[in-house]
Amino acid sequence: MSSITLLPVRRADGPDLVAANLASRDHHAPWVSPFIDLDGFDAYFAQTVTGATVGLVAREAESGGVVGVFTISQIALGNFKSAYLGYYGMAAFAGRGLMRDALEAVTVYAFNEIGLNRIEANIQPGNRRSIALVERCGFEKEGFSRRYLKIGGEWRDHERWAKLAP
Repeated sequence: MSSITLLPVRRADGPDLVAANLASRDHHAPWVSPFIDLDGFDAYFAQTVTGATVGLVAREAESGGVVGVFTISQIALGNFKSAYLGYYGMAAFAGRGLMRDALEAVTVYAFNEIGLNRIEANIQPGNRRSIALVERCGFEKEGFSRRYLKIGGEWRDHERWAKLAP
């Protein structure tokens, strides 16, 4: 039996995700600043139903608690079959291996359900836990991007990690 469930984000997930994000603010800082109210959730959810983005919610199978949120974005099919992966875990489930289980399920979803050949995660060099997570899940470091993404009002460098379909 799997330790997590992974499903596409639904409107009904909003209150649980807001509560989990609020409870995990210190855990997320300074790496990510997810939504912390229902308006923010609504903006996130809108991207998952109107664009080339899939939002996935990982929950602990036993309790139903939110383990993490995964966003597969800028999905391009055709000859490219590639997308970007963003994710963050929740403090209540940190250190239990559930994000590893969830990320492995996300890559299976990306390759088998969406039909991707490649998924890329860009991670700030100081975020050692996130880098260790992608390494454990078979991602390979491909490079370094200076001033790649603006987070918390500052341009941040990122390492580029990718995984290819089997």
